[in-house]
Amino acid sequence: MIENLESARGMVVVRPSAKSGRFDPTSMALHWITVLLIVGQFTTVWLHEAVGHGTGLGLQLLAMHQTLGGLTWVLALARLVWRRRFAYLPPFPESMPKLQQWIAKANEYGLYVLLLVQPVTGLGDVVFHGRPFMLFVWQVPALLTPDTAIRGLFQEAHEIGAKALLALIGLHAGAALFHGLVLRDGVLQRMLPSSRTARAGRRMLVGKHKVIS
Repeated sequence: MIENLESARGMVVVRPSAKSGRFDPTSMALHWITVLLIVGQFTTVWLHEAVGHGTGLGLQLLAMHQTLGGLTWVLALARLVWRRRFAYLPPFPESMPKLQQWIAKANEYGLYVLLLVQPVTGLGDVVFHGRPFMLFVWQVPALLTPDTAIRGLFQEAHEIGAKALLALIGLHAGAALFHGLVLRDGVLQRMLPSSRTARAGRRMLVGKHKVIS
């Protein structure tokens, strides 16, 4: 349940109540943006492999993959800061065994680690390739001389990390669906915005429009 605590200049501020069974709206938004970025990364790398490394489209897909990786790193860091300082973390259901709670937390922190490490190993792969590369909207010049051995280590670490990330995502999504469709204990709904949250968000947008007008 989400409570509207205050309105200022027509803008509704929404924060989770102490009895809320869901994460706060900011945590939800950061979570689903992360999902979109990860989907984009895997899609671009698969398409890159399909069209070929040396083609113009392949280079564009690689640049997009690198940019999405940088955004993912920034977002993962922002999520950790938000979680540590501001986020509302709803408790697990009392019916959920302690072992399952521990596995869920280990999976979550494992995902955070990989979301921070993967862009670093990808950057190492690119840097030790010894060529200019695109990052966001900038072309970064070659930073180091080519080193095949070190680049191979970063490349292998990046590939292993990608497989581990897929495995943890599969476990995370599978467990969420199991709780939502089979156990129906509210775990899945913790990260799904309620209809009341959506209405509050629409009121906030309307309020901002009125203030600007």
